[in-house]
Amino acid sequence: MFPFYSICFLTNRLDNMKIGIIGAGNIGRTMARLFIAAGHEVALSNSRGPESLKEIIDELGPNARAETVDNAAAFGEVVLLAVPWRSPEALPHPDLVANKVVIDAMNPYSADSNVIDLGESTSSEETARRLPDTLLVKAFNTIWYKHLAEQGDPAKPEAERRAIFIASDDPSAKTVVSDLIRAIGFAPVDAGSLHDGGRKLQPDTPLYGKELTATQAQEALAEHN
Repeated sequence: MFPFYSICFLTNRLDNMKIGIIGAGNIGRTMARLFIAAGHEVALSNSRGPESLKEIIDELGPNARAETVDNAAAFGEVVLLAVPWRSPEALPHPDLVANKVVIDAMNPYSADSNVIDLGESTSSEETARRLPDTLLVKAFNTIWYKHLAEQGDPAKPEAERRAIFIASDDPSAKTVVSDLIRAIGFAPVDAGSLHDGGRKLQPDTPLYGKELTATQAQEALAEHN
């Protein structure tokens, strides 16, 4: 179980959090920029190793570092997964993310860009099986990376901000990720559990990729319950 004092500590912090990012593609790099702008420290990683990240780390500045995948996972109080879902070997060692809030931004696409049929399961439930003992939260998987980079606006009332759907089986983990979403100028909208909510956030579903405000997103969720 996640230590009670640790999850309470995270839910009371709005800045200077350590975030490990697994994957340095469009989503990983965009999230690194947003988290740093919100006052957090980031360890960015990819399968090619820290030396391949020198240019982006130089751009991101002193609150960013390049690490191996496992070292980024160990660094992070919160860990973001932004690698191809079809490649479980790209994930960190499970022991390094046990008892941590882990954000799953992945989607179950095959190498030829088809959606993988998971039967009654969801991609996040399968990720939770790959990484047991984590507090997994599905988030950032339904929004294009350019919209992530451009559409956050902390000055707007939350109801008018672009929605970021989340799903999780753990309320405390949802709180941590919701606060991160608010800090980068978006509005968290709770879709439910990893099974029921996660199914609504899969590719080729009515909510996937939709540009919605928080108010519109709540209405859309109600329509698809």
